[in-house]
Amino acid sequence: MNTHAATLNPEALHPALWRASQLGRSTTKCVETGYTALSNQLPGGGWPTGSLTELLTQQPGIGEMRLLAPALGKVAKRKIVMLEPPHPPQALALAAMGVAPDQALWLRAKTTADTLWAAEQVLRSGACGALLLWQTHVRQESLRRLHLAAQAGETLCFVFRPVAAAQDASVAPLRLALRPAAGGLDIGFVKRRGPSTDQTLFLPMSIGSGTRPMPQRHPAIHSAQTQLASEHVAEKAQKSVLLN
Repeated sequence: MNTHAATLNPEALHPALWRASQLGRSTTKCVETGYTALSNQLPGGGWPTGSLTELLTQQPGIGEMRLLAPALGKVAKRKIVMLEPPHPPQALALAAMGVAPDQALWLRAKTTADTLWAAEQVLRSGACGALLLWQTHVRQESLRRLHLAAQAGETLCFVFRPVAAAQDASVAPLRLALRPAAGGLDIGFVKRRGPSTDQTLFLPMSIGSGTRPMPQRHPAIHSAQTQLASEHVAEKAQKSVLLN
């Protein structure tokens, strides 16, 4: 191997290496974010599959689902699993994002241990396009297990945690802090394979963007009935309000 070339390009030595002034190369397949400005700031130019991504939010409902909408629409040929969301998902809103109601699963569990076990099974199965998991408190060893499980397939894996968790160490290769801003979101890059920065990226997002779905007579989201599910999805969505 040419040592001089390896010095100029650390990735020639190992794909996990990169120059501090440049974005690292993603070691997994990426899904386009739908936002050029954001994609340009992410290794691989999109959301990584087979890897744990943390989205740290100031509070639920600030636009995090609109942020993920383009990517979820791209992987919706496989199931989209929402595990312990803070609010009931609405079928018409998911349809507007390109996710058919019968492709969405809403799971709830009795304990945190059951929740994390379910998340691991979803990731290891390789049958789902994306897993969205909401957790206020999660131990580092649990995050490590989720990251290892994610590496078993090509599922998008997003874990939503409070923005205060940015101070904690994490195995997740990509961690973004999301804060509400007038007309969109301010995105901070807490961790990524690339240069660190204190500057945030403002991402404009309009609430009414996207195609408005035709009204459905009986829209409903599928809820998985398993031994660890504590509640059924018993309500039929009558509104097109987004989860956020």
